[in-house]
Amino acid sequence: MLADDGTVNEDALDAAVAAALDELPATGEAETSSGVLALTDVATTPASALAGATARASGATVVDAPGGDPRATSATVQAVHDAQEAGTSATVGVGPSFGSADDLAWRLESAATGVELPGGGQIALPGKRYVALYGSPQAPVLGVLGEQDVPATIARAQEHAAWYQGFTGEPVVPTLEIITTVASGSAGGDGNYSNERPVDLIRPLVDAAREAGVYVVLDFQPGRTDFLTQVRQYEDLVAQPHVGVALDPEWRLGPDQVHLAQIGSVGIDEVNAVGDYLAGLVRERDLPQKIFLLHQFRTSMIVDRARLDTAHPELAVVIHADGQGGQEAKAGTWANLHTDAPAGVFWGWKNFYDEDVPMLTPEQTWAVQPTPDFISYQ
Repeated sequence: MLADDGTVNEDALDAAVAAALDELPATGEAETSSGVLALTDVATTPASALAGATARASGATVVDAPGGDPRATSATVQAVHDAQEAGTSATVGVGPSFGSADDLAWRLESAATGVELPGGGQIALPGKRYVALYGSPQAPVLGVLGEQDVPATIARAQEHAAWYQGFTGEPVVPTLEIITTVASGSAGGDGNYSNERPVDLIRPLVDAAREAGVYVVLDFQPGRTDFLTQVRQYEDLVAQPHVGVALDPEWRLGPDQVHLAQIGSVGIDEVNAVGDYLAGLVRERDLPQKIFLLHQFRTSMIVDRARLDTAHPELAVVIHADGQGGQEAKAGTWANLHTDAPAGVFWGWKNFYDEDVPMLTPEQTWAVQPTPDFISYQ
């Protein structure tokens, strides 16, 4: 719909809209006017505003989709969903930011489900902030998430998120980061030094979070097995629209290692394999974008991190700084992790109730630069 120089190709736009309208039955103006949905991206391509006006004059419904993505906002998701329900004959993206026909097609299929993330739309990041409780159910020693029952956990997550809402015009999404497989001092029956928590123990939190508009991240501490093997074991939960995945390399062991004898680490190919799997799951099941979070407090924990694949539009990749203790040391960890970081990542910061000296207040946490996208409490 736009020429190579970014100007409106009105002939092409008119032809596309007219062709779509011609396919409609001749049953009156009201039906015709809803026959085409034209998506514009005015911020990226200002000329698309004129193209949208041309489309509107031709009888199309016009909705702005920031970033050229129909998943971007509640308004775009609802418009695409309503268009499909109404039997709209065509949806067109006006401008180069919508990408190839294939790119637009799978995004439209996702938006057409009408399913939205907590905070609205189908894009996890940017445009939102997350404040999470970290831990595992019925295990208070592992973090604050496990210190109360399910309803109280939801309420506590909402309370923590509310602390930050006054700092930003973006939605601050209450979140649960649930340790789903727990590093173990014993090998266990499968020999992997990881305790896989029962799905039936995790599911009540996941279900309650969905009903309350709370996001969920499932955290994996795999011991001697690989991350992808464990993530696949929980696919029924991972495949839910409001559920993302976190990898905890501190607890990834080599064949002869045991926990606490060293800080664990993971090779980047293993990390990228999980990303590929999650991206495929999102496309195959028409899901919203998922958070893919990587815990790190030493550069050695993710080997060859420069090759981290951040190109999947199905995922929002977050590097989460897990340093604890004095604030000067934590600030040093934060700075070190940002050095030579892969392009396209978002950032997470963790506050420890017992180990930080002192723990930052919400105001102080928000003052960390760059401002964290994901803040968790353990």
